[in-house]
Amino acid sequence: QVQLVESGGGLVQPGGSLRLSCAASGSGFSIETMAYYRQAPGKERELVAAITTGGSKKYADSVKGRFTISRDNAKSTVYLQMNSLKDEDTAVYYCNMRGRRWYSQAEYWGQGTQVTVSS
Repeated sequence: QVQLVESGGGLVQPGGSLRLSCAASGSGFSIETMAYYRQAPGKERELVAAITTGGSKKYADSVKGRFTISRDNAKSTVYLQMNSLKDEDTAVYYCNMRGRRWYSQAEYWGQGTQVTVSS
């Protein structure tokens, strides 16, 4: 069984910063891509940022220059540093990890963490 445990959400004022983290636990999981998605009320879930094993990164246009994704492979952990937060960044943020587990493709989701940007 693989579990992803998220932390770091909360309430922050516009212009502030938060750092999200997500750690995977469990055996046999070879992680390839780590990512964060978000879902705001009444909207579809969208990709925020992703990072591959080789370190290639992808960002949504709306967060480029403000958010930074990174990973620690030894700890099976992904981080999302969010700076210059805006009201429209308010959402539930979900981490996602894809790879192979026991010779099969596997994908796992975190439980979600609420980020609220408000004055």
